[in-house]
Amino acid sequence: MDHAPSIILIAAAAFVLPIAARRARLPAVVLEILFGILVGPSVLGWLQESEVVASLAEIGFFLLMFLSGFEIDFRQLERQGVRQIAIGVMVFALTLYLAYEAGAALGHGPFVTLVLATTSVGLVVPTLRSGGWIATRLGQAILISALLADFLTLTGATVFAMVEEHGVGQQLLAFPLLFVVGGLMLVFLRTVAWWYPERFERLFDPADPQELGIRMCLAFMFVFVGLATLLGIEAILGAFLAGTVFAMVFRHRGVLEQKLNGFSYGFLVPIFFIHVGTRFDLAALTGPGVLIAAFQLIAAAILVKVVAAAPLLLQRLTIRETLAAGVLLSTRLSLVIAVAELGARLGFLDRRLESEVILLAIVTSTLSPVLFRWIAPKPRPA
Repeated sequence: MDHAPSIILIAAAAFVLPIAARRARLPAVVLEILFGILVGPSVLGWLQESEVVASLAEIGFFLLMFLSGFEIDFRQLERQGVRQIAIGVMVFALTLYLAYEAGAALGHGPFVTLVLATTSVGLVVPTLRSGGWIATRLGQAILISALLADFLTLTGATVFAMVEEHGVGQQLLAFPLLFVVGGLMLVFLRTVAWWYPERFERLFDPADPQELGIRMCLAFMFVFVGLATLLGIEAILGAFLAGTVFAMVFRHRGVLEQKLNGFSYGFLVPIFFIHVGTRFDLAALTGPGVLIAAFQLIAAAILVKVVAAAPLLLQRLTIRETLAAGVLLSTRLSLVIAVAELGARLGFLDRRLESEVILLAIVTSTLSPVLFRWIAPKPRPA
């Protein structure tokens, strides 16, 4: 079994890297990607491509997208009301415009617009919580903007891919059909959960030996992944939609969310990020002017978010708070890598540009939270 050494190496890394990341005060994902680069073909060549590793990485990718939808807090969205959501949409619309202009100025195609429009809820939330900003007006404005950016960017990337692959035609009807199925599933689950709440209590029982909650989440995810594949839609949107529907039905997920995070981020999701690192083309960044182009992309990614945060002034934020919000929204990690992976697979990004995007994720996920803590004023009640 020629893939056995790769499995052993990845398993050891999945255990050790989070410990090292905590001591280095870095996101574990950053070290996982860097580890993949180190042991991959670009440097040491210890980790070679294999079907087993690729399959595990793909499942980790689906889980990452499912959790992105699963972690959306719809109670926060409902509490903020229409005005806050409208301002968040304004922020995203301005982000798209500025991202398109920045991408065009750098000589990139339109798909880069979606790359630059992404953010990372997975880093935004812990940063806000750690400093006590999560319940403030600033924290809520950032959170809503990040949630909308996640959902709308992934949806836009999927539609873009369908149009580029099939053109504007009947194939696009598959997209609303998937959302119709998601809506019907939402209504069905809400109805059943309302009438038979005791039937669903076992899903959230921390002592359930059969782990029915985890089983239902995985079954739900793969059903939507399979449905999306049958409809000719990117499977990651199916996984994301499954997580979103689950989060809308079950607002209080309790220990189930902890278990699912532990199951996913404990092994399968790290395999995906390590796999991303092994595909990082280090040689592509050594050409003349390439590093300059990479840092131009990083600068554009940060500037786009900082300027696009201007509508948050309508939330009675100060200029300093708005600047801090733009800086934190510029952090990119999981979703930007997912979008880059999609773009590379469909031929919208070449290997060099994909490597630049991964470098963008590493730099912003490390730098942006630090800058936010430095710029943001001390938390004050919303």
